[in-house]
Amino acid sequence: MTSLEDSELYLDPSLPIEERVVDLLDRMTLEEKIGQLAGSYIGVLAAGPRGVDDVIDVIDEYHIGAVAPFGWGGSPNESIAEATDAARRLQEHALESTRLGVPLLFAADAIHGHAYIKESTVFPNNLGAAATWSPDLVERAAEITATEMRATGAAQNYSPTCDVARDPRWGRTGETFGESPFLVGALASSEIRGYQGGGPGDAVLATAKHFPAYGAPTRGEDAAPVDVSPSTLRQMLLPPFEAVLDEDVGAVMPCYNSIDGEPAHGSRRYLTDLLREELNFDGLVVSDWNGITQLHEDHRTAGTPIEAARQTRLAGLDIGSVAGGEHAQHIRDLVEQGAVSEQVIEDSAERVLRAKFALGLFEDPYPDPGAEDVLGAPAHLDTAREAVRKSLTLLQNEEDALPLDDSVGEVFVTGPNADEMVHQNGGWSCNADTGVPGTTILEGISDTVATDTVVTHEPGSGISTPGDVDATAERAAEADIAVVALGEDWYLHEFGPSAETEGETGEFPTRNELSLPDAQRDLVAAVSATGTPIVAVLVTGRPLAVEWLAAEVPAILMAYYPGRVGGEVIAETLFGNAEPGGRLPISIPRSAETLPTYFNHLPHPQPIGADEHPASYDPLFEFGHGLSYTTIEYESVDVSRDAVRPDEELTVRATVANTGNRHGSEVVQVFGRDEFSSVVTPVRELWAFERVELDPGERTEVELRLSADEIGRFERSCGDRIHEGRLRLFVADRTFDLDVR
Repeated sequence: MTSLEDSELYLDPSLPIEERVVDLLDRMTLEEKIGQLAGSYIGVLAAGPRGVDDVIDVIDEYHIGAVAPFGWGGSPNESIAEATDAARRLQEHALESTRLGVPLLFAADAIHGHAYIKESTVFPNNLGAAATWSPDLVERAAEITATEMRATGAAQNYSPTCDVARDPRWGRTGETFGESPFLVGALASSEIRGYQGGGPGDAVLATAKHFPAYGAPTRGEDAAPVDVSPSTLRQMLLPPFEAVLDEDVGAVMPCYNSIDGEPAHGSRRYLTDLLREELNFDGLVVSDWNGITQLHEDHRTAGTPIEAARQTRLAGLDIGSVAGGEHAQHIRDLVEQGAVSEQVIEDSAERVLRAKFALGLFEDPYPDPGAEDVLGAPAHLDTAREAVRKSLTLLQNEEDALPLDDSVGEVFVTGPNADEMVHQNGGWSCNADTGVPGTTILEGISDTVATDTVVTHEPGSGISTPGDVDATAERAAEADIAVVALGEDWYLHEFGPSAETEGETGEFPTRNELSLPDAQRDLVAAVSATGTPIVAVLVTGRPLAVEWLAAEVPAILMAYYPGRVGGEVIAETLFGNAEPGGRLPISIPRSAETLPTYFNHLPHPQPIGADEHPASYDPLFEFGHGLSYTTIEYESVDVSRDAVRPDEELTVRATVANTGNRHGSEVVQVFGRDEFSSVVTPVRELWAFERVELDPGERTEVELRLSADEIGRFERSCGDRIHEGRLRLFVADRTFDLDVR
């Protein structure tokens, strides 16, 4: 910083943030305020490559206030050394070579750990995290992510994903917490607490995305229009955002989609009327990457790029995340033309500066010199192991095929995901050819079995490309057990980009195919035909339609994208050293033809009779499903009252016992439905849950409190929740009727 003394008020950390914001705003020119509303990046986008020096030039010319120097797929800064060097150089320039010394806000896509940095702790993807049904564990993982981000200099996380997945064909299903608005809201809220819970210098700014309705695109096509009724928007898609707003999330990111003909990035109805005025949000609204230019280039609601900029400003956008100097110039031109008022700029700049002060960036803007000791620290990896253990979901286990005996003579490991670390981490992580640490499934099995057990391996096939199945079958025939690791590879959005994945655009994985490709099916058939006992592990970002696999193999373990330590924990679980603790946060359909398949669908008439009507919900594996290596019994379940007023609570009590001889877990799930209502409501909704761990012979009583407000329903005519009526609760195999008066 070149021209200020320590006596300037905004530099005094002892003063209230609001005083510091006012003082700084009073010193800023219009151009400097506008600069706080535009961001840049290091890496490659359509506008071309940008390095540190290019970004410095943009800072000098346009006073840019936000940068994504690493932590996203287009950045070359994939190691701790590269990331911290870029952050330090940029921040030094902003603080020491600009007139006011305003620090930069560095953002990253750290949605399952700071995973674009090679040495980081990579947790299971969100769908895997949701399978833990453990808000506490999700919060601890988010806290670790925040710690590792701040060590590299990043202070804003483009997470949590609050979208409810309504169509598993959608390529971003794995980024969600599943199909239940209640579960999504509970786990996203936990992430908010983990990201933002630390003090200045430790916390990061969480960003709830993608507001308000990204998870229900037409055809399951990424960013396609969302064509939903107001009641579906209110009942299914908005509740998770309402939940995280109650946690004071610092930022919100709009979705790429249009809803009811209005692209969210340019919609005052959604970003101001709904988000700010109805839902009382007062934090930052940050664009998704190209959300501004898409108004002109794709949605075609703006005839020119400057008109697109005008629409976003009037809608309520604060920061154009990677919109750059061009966007800053557009804003300046719009103000000069009188198309956007200076007050709009002032209000947005005030919100940006308030966030920077709250994050402690004016006092502690730089990366941690000891970042190498922070990222991937042993304690962090232990938490990742716990997350994988509680996420792995045993879908099928006929004749107790699992767990395996670790003293077996020979184990044959095959499949395209048996020895693939990048696939195991999944999308939104570093997919470099070398230097990505972690343990693959093959390595985990080799490390787990007895010293005299032989472990052999053949890839068998690629994700979509055939392999030498004859040679694979020969090796399998010699083994005592075969473990086949199937599934998907690393991808983003619409299952690409093709330059970084195994298949060309339109090949598996794709929204047109939920079943595994022929190459993997042929591999399973060849191994199965040998007569060698076989178990399957699914490494995947979303639920796949594997009815044929369930008929072919006795045991299926769903691993999601388990991350850096996934291989070792999968091996532990296969051989009984850990329990498969996961429960499905999303339904697994029988086929793409049976979609949509979600448990909370709406009831409807059956004109020719129920016997003539196929089931509306008939998944291969239902929401909440997950087997154990032990036996769990519900010894008793009761509800504290059979009538409740809108201002009262009721308590559900369940005594749960582990009657087997292994450690086990159970997720007590309370479902409910509205028996009669003035609007059509789902046949079943998740209203409460709690995960419990039980040693052999142990029992525990679980208490779950529900308020009438929490289980109320959306009434379209009055735009609010109402509470009177008759409800039905379901816990395990018990049913309870309840009047709300």
